[in-house]
Amino acid sequence: MAHTNERVVAGVREGLLVLGDEVTWEGTHLLVKQRLTSRITAFEPPLYFRDSLVRGAFRRFDHDHFFQMQDSQTIMKDVFNYESPLGLLGKLANMLVVNSYMTTLLQTRAEVIKSLAETPCGAS
Repeated sequence: MAHTNERVVAGVREGLLVLGDEVTWEGTHLLVKQRLTSRITAFEPPLYFRDSLVRGAFRRFDHDHFFQMQDSQTIMKDVFNYESPLGLLGKLANMLVVNSYMTTLLQTRAEVIKSLAETPCGAS
């Protein structure tokens, strides 16, 4: 995710995450440098996990990841539920900018994950 300059700054930095793990990310979103910490709050391998906001710009967010096999392929579905801060102003920002931005961000991230997952081990 080079366009957002995202990087892990604390918590689990490599390998697979498990229930209770936390990761703190830093990156630039909507022209604002942000830091957020997520915790794995639900975990049912290999079908599902949820990461939830612990600290960050949103009032609340939960990001559910669902996986299923279909015709020898893994299908991933993301469901992102969030509440922006600032009450009515936050709702207006969601309608004007945030909803579209988050949809595009999640689609781009899914493409990056797919590319990495389909790259043979040791290839670059």
